[in-house]
Amino acid sequence: MLVIDGAQQSGSGTIVRYAVALAALLGRPVHVLNARKRRRLPGLRPQHVMSIRACAAMCGATTEGLEVDSTEFAFVPGPQIPGGTYEWDIGTAGSTTMLAFSVLPLACFADAAVRARIEGGVFQDFAPSPYHLQHVLAALLRRMGASVQLDVTRPGYVPLGAGIIELTITPAPGELQPLTLTEPGVVRGIRGIALASHLAQRRVAIGWRPRVEVI
Repeated sequence: MLVIDGAQQSGSGTIVRYAVALAALLGRPVHVLNARKRRRLPGLRPQHVMSIRACAAMCGATTEGLEVDSTEFAFVPGPQIPGGTYEWDIGTAGSTTMLAFSVLPLACFADAAVRARIEGGVFQDFAPSPYHLQHVLAALLRRMGASVQLDVTRPGYVPLGAGIIELTITPAPGELQPLTLTEPGVVRGIRGIALASHLAQRRVAIGWRPRVEVI
């Protein structure tokens, strides 16, 4: 079993997510120590636990030590990633997009399309926006042959969460194609999204529009 020290470099949840995703893709069991050791609250948070459980569900993995605040866990992947339909509820305002980032590598190499409904936080600090996944990462994956569609069914904010995103990932019909980005693209337009979490602050988001148009 491959042992990974989660305290290396950033000591963040990124190590946890990629350790599990790569273990599933390579079919190699992993034992993660010192999970999120360098964070203000070390150990697994609810969103990390659910991310690992989601990956386990997709590849038929078995796990040990998987609970909130745990700094050590084992992940033993199953033999295949069949695809299918899933629903995951983080139960807090933990990031739905971070969970999506966890399962995307598995979905891109699944035997069939993956459809997922993920409930939790959708817009918060220190996590990628669903619009980044929708308009940037998905566009790049399409160039590699995979299809990723993301819809924000319901926005969710800290501290309540309760937001919903829905993902549909269709693997490439053959091998994923390499991505070559050696030349800068041409700027064809600039668009933005103004979003407010409270109705009383809605006027702020509305007020941005004429200013942006002037710029």
